[in-house]
Amino acid sequence: MNILDLGDTHIHWREDGDPDGAPVVFSNSLGSDLRMWDKIVPLMPAGLRLIRYDTRGHGLSACPAGAYSMGALIRDAERLLDALGVRDSAFVGLSMGGLIAQGLAVKRLDLVRAMVLSNTAAKIGTAQTWAERIASVRADGLESIAGTIMERWFSRKFRDTPELLGWRTLFLRTPVDGYAGCSAAIGGTDFITPTSGLTLPTLVIAGSEDGSTPPDLVRETADLVRGSRFHLIRGAGHLPPVEKPAEFAEILGGFLRDIGHTG
Repeated sequence: MNILDLGDTHIHWREDGDPDGAPVVFSNSLGSDLRMWDKIVPLMPAGLRLIRYDTRGHGLSACPAGAYSMGALIRDAERLLDALGVRDSAFVGLSMGGLIAQGLAVKRLDLVRAMVLSNTAAKIGTAQTWAERIASVRADGLESIAGTIMERWFSRKFRDTPELLGWRTLFLRTPVDGYAGCSAAIGGTDFITPTSGLTLPTLVIAGSEDGSTPPDLVRETADLVRGSRFHLIRGAGHLPPVEKPAEFAEILGGFLRDIGHTG
C-alpha cells in the first residue's frame, strides 16, 4: 500500500507495469476509486508505467472536512506526480478526473504531454444542481441518490448483472464528506476558456448511455481542443472502463501508440 503524505492530506496511489516506462496516470470519477481502472490495467500495451490514485475523499486517501476546490484536487495530482518523478505523462481522467486532467494540463504542461478525457466536460452541471445534491447527501446520505446514480453510471444491460451490487456498495462506502467536498469542487469549475487554449494530443471518449455526461456534452468539450479525436462507446454508460473495458483499452492503447507514448 502506497501512501503519500502531503502534509495537509495524504493520497493513496498504486503503480503497475514497467517503472521505467512512459507514464500513464489514471484519475477516478466522483463516488469511485482507483479500482475503476482494474479491468484496463492488464489490457494496456507492455512497457508502460501505469499510475493510479484515489482522489482526496475517496478510497484510501484522506478525507478532509469541508468543501474542496478544484484547485486543491489539481494540486494533489501535481504533488503526487512531482513526488513520483513523473514528467510528460498521458493523463487519463474520467468525469471528475477529466476536470483534473484539464486543469493540470493548463497549469503544468511539463507533467502532461497528452490527455484522455473520458465521460467528462469542461463544465459539468451548474453550481445550483451540485449544491442541491450536496444538501441531499448531507441530509439523507448517499443511499438517497444511489439508485439514480447507478442508472446514470450504467446501461440497463449492465444493471441486470450481479456486478452492479459491487459498484453500488463501493459508491455507498464513499465518505459523505469526500463526496460532498468533491461535488463542491465540480460545481465551482468552468474550464471552457482555459481548455479551449490547449493544443496537446487529446482523446475524448463518451458512452452512448451516459446519464451524467451525455455524448453531446462530451463532444462539445472535444471541440474545444484543436486536433482532438472523439470516440463514442456504444452500449456504455458513465463508466466505460467498467462496462466495456476491451473497447476502452483498445482505443486508449491505439491513441498512445499513435502519439508515440508506448516506446
